[in-house]
Amino acid sequence: MAFGKRSGSPDTSAPAAPRPAAPVAQPRPQVSKPKVPDAVQVKGAPKLQATAPKKSEPKPEPVRKVNQQSEQYYATKTTVFNALIDTIDLSQLAQLDAESAREEIRDIVVEIISIKNVLMSISEQEQLLDDICNDVLGYGPLEPLLARDDIADIMVNGADTTYIEVNGKIERTNIRFRDNAQLMNICQRIVSQVGRRVDESSPICDARLLDGSRVNVIAPPLAIDGPTLTIRKFKKDKLQLQDLVNFGSISEAGAEVLRIIGHSRCNVLISGGTGSGKTTLLNCLTAFIEPGERVITCEDSAELQLQQPHVVRLETRPPNIEGSGEITMRELVKNCLRMRPERIIVGEVRGPEAFDLLQAMNTGHDGSMGTLHANSPREALSRVESMITMGGFSLPAKTIREMIVGSIDIVVQASRLRDGSRRIMCITEVMGMEGDTIVLQDVLKFEMDGEDENGKIIGTHRGTGVGRPRFWERASYYNLERELAAALDALGS
Repeated sequence: MAFGKRSGSPDTSAPAAPRPAAPVAQPRPQVSKPKVPDAVQVKGAPKLQATAPKKSEPKPEPVRKVNQQSEQYYATKTTVFNALIDTIDLSQLAQLDAESAREEIRDIVVEIISIKNVLMSISEQEQLLDDICNDVLGYGPLEPLLARDDIADIMVNGADTTYIEVNGKIERTNIRFRDNAQLMNICQRIVSQVGRRVDESSPICDARLLDGSRVNVIAPPLAIDGPTLTIRKFKKDKLQLQDLVNFGSISEAGAEVLRIIGHSRCNVLISGGTGSGKTTLLNCLTAFIEPGERVITCEDSAELQLQQPHVVRLETRPPNIEGSGEITMRELVKNCLRMRPERIIVGEVRGPEAFDLLQAMNTGHDGSMGTLHANSPREALSRVESMITMGGFSLPAKTIREMIVGSIDIVVQASRLRDGSRRIMCITEVMGMEGDTIVLQDVLKFEMDGEDENGKIIGTHRGTGVGRPRFWERASYYNLERELAAALDALGS
């Protein structure tokens, strides 16, 4: 019997008798698969785009129009300014007072405009006169920003880019400088007023304006895109604690607790992040210092606005060009103790001066205050401990914590929330030690309840149920226990 070969090769043997052929498995026909479209329409389903969606282009950054001047105006201003510099005698101008110098510049600029036949409207000409006077005598393009009281920060990132912070939000403006040389000239004019300097050999500088606004300058070669100027402005009207209540930063009852803390000469540490309102809150708390007390302030750049008659303001000094002559914060705080202070106010604690401040608080200078950067009261005390350790003091950790507990009575935490508002988040007491741990107790906390349709955070300052805080006896010593009890009851209601 012959069997057919599975291989399908030709059979060379003799043919066999015919018989019915067994069914042979036919190869499966190759069916071409239909091309599946990118998106298949399913009955009842929403239509899908067959093509990939285009990437959305980033929206252009909105620019706040501070002035509405055209490119032609800036070109005219440059031409007139250069002609003024060629004409005027700067040495003679420096001998005049500000008002006389401004009148002299205006007269010369009007004459230059007439000679060069510049076509300008009366309003443009007045704007040009003011701008050029500001360039020569003032702070140039910064003047309109400095004149506004609703701006908290001015940030200049090179000659062509200027940002401002309004209501807690950062916005770009159309303010610009002629070039980086003009911006650098204005930076030098600002810092020279307080005896500082900024140049390539000393490219970082902290200074202040005459109204107390804080200024930081970092110049090339450290700043790659040109001089970078940051101004933290202070309001012309000094804020009171009632203003913070009106802004919603603290409740009426919470403000009353803070007032009692200030009157009772508690040692206070104000903690918070950058721009959270620490210095503003410190200014408000110092308003409750008695007029007859001698207050000494120590700051890197003098910005506190104390309202008492007996205030001595001290400021650190950077090293000179030879690298000598530096006066640190720690040296200022140590010198305070020889000046018969009743209260010591440190603008910002950031180094080993924390040790001297704690010693001052613990040796009869009740009511001393300071600020530092931290995200919570416990982190604030940990930072104080770290600063003392980094200062080279070889003290056991428990000894440092005992010193902190014996010196600091209250930690007030301030924060800037995501909607730009600034709130006092908690008022916390330093109770004592349990083993190696510092025990804290919240008297007041801010609890967020949500946000409104405009994205503004809604919340309430609530008491934590503490009926008799640790500083009760101190308040009783100043006959303020009834007011404190009423405030605590109002927080609980």
